[in-house]
Amino acid sequence: MTERTATVGEEPRGELTVRTIAMPSDTNANGDIFGGWVMSQMDQAGGIAGVERAQGRVVTVAVEAMTFIRPVAVGDVLCVYTAVDSVGRTSMKIHIEAWARRFQTRVREKVTDATFTFVAIDDDGKPRTVPPV
Repeated sequence: MTERTATVGEEPRGELTVRTIAMPSDTNANGDIFGGWVMSQMDQAGGIAGVERAQGRVVTVAVEAMTFIRPVAVGDVLCVYTAVDSVGRTSMKIHIEAWARRFQTRVREKVTDATFTFVAIDDDGKPRTVPPV
């Protein structure tokens, strides 16, 4: 069975950074996957992208306007994509999208996106300069 995207013409933006399956332990009382679980996966993916770009430790300092578009269900594969949008002296803005590949149908749908801000830090936890590319 091939994968298809539910929204015709829309494709994930960025690089696939994290892929994981939604499990029953990640649900609320209604059986839906917690939004906080999705956000955690996005933060992990952003951290991976941030560490690669900053060549060292980073911390999350802000998340801009996250809107949950569609729910994630048990058995869905959550695919998180990252794209470094901008780099300042010590910080980076990373666009992060979460897409669900639906269980059995393999239809892919965007479930949320946001811009996370990460700051590069040194071993003492103080901001440090992000190296040039």
